[in-house]
Amino acid sequence: MTHTTTPTRHRLATTTAAAAATGALMLLGAGMASAHVTVSPNKTAEGTYAHATFSVPNESDSAKTDKLTVQLPEKTPFTSVSVQPVEGWTVKVNQGKLTQPVEVHGTTVTEAATSITWTADRAHQIGPDEFQTFTVSLGTLPAAGTEVVLPATQHYTDGSVVKWDDPATTDGQEAEHPAPAFTTTAAAADDAHGGSAASSAPADEAAAAPSTSDDGVGVAGLWIGVVGLLVGAFALVRTFGTRKN
Repeated sequence: MTHTTTPTRHRLATTTAAAAATGALMLLGAGMASAHVTVSPNKTAEGTYAHATFSVPNESDSAKTDKLTVQLPEKTPFTSVSVQPVEGWTVKVNQGKLTQPVEVHGTTVTEAATSITWTADRAHQIGPDEFQTFTVSLGTLPAAGTEVVLPATQHYTDGSVVKWDDPATTDGQEAEHPAPAFTTTAAAADDAHGGSAASSAPADEAAAAPSTSDDGVGVAGLWIGVVGLLVGAFALVRTFGTRKN
């Protein structure tokens, strides 16, 4: 009895520790994935139309998110902006004059969509520990290598406002309130649909499902959680397998 009890207790302790580590890793992954307002485009190729999905978590313990405004770039304006309806939210695409005229595909653009604002009714505000997604169609995307920065302003029912507009840092450290952003890439041959990439109509992209993936940090958090689950499961299998023997 004495000979078998000590290893068993040791195995149970190991299993408990593994389970605790699994839980910690899962919590870390969840926190990393939902920390900021982010944007995930389903396409990044220059000259194409993309479905960009904004993920908006509520970070308050008591107030709800009732409004979101996303600023659109003026130096590389989008000539086409459309929105996907969200139940309980009204949306407005705000048009305005550009500070300076911009040439887009041979056409001088002086006015364009400058921002998008979503406002929730009382029943659909984003509560604590909740998030909401908002998808828009943007086009055409600017030249490869362009960083498309889309600063967001998040409003809460207690009157507080959070501006997600910090530029990316150069020292490897994450900004406190990073602006949602993505970088365009070179156009692939099949993006042109047999013609110029700029001629692709937004309707061609209507059937494309918006990306549901979070930013790289969120994906990393998910993988950490998966590894933690595997470690815990392996420890449990070893424990019960040894008991049977």
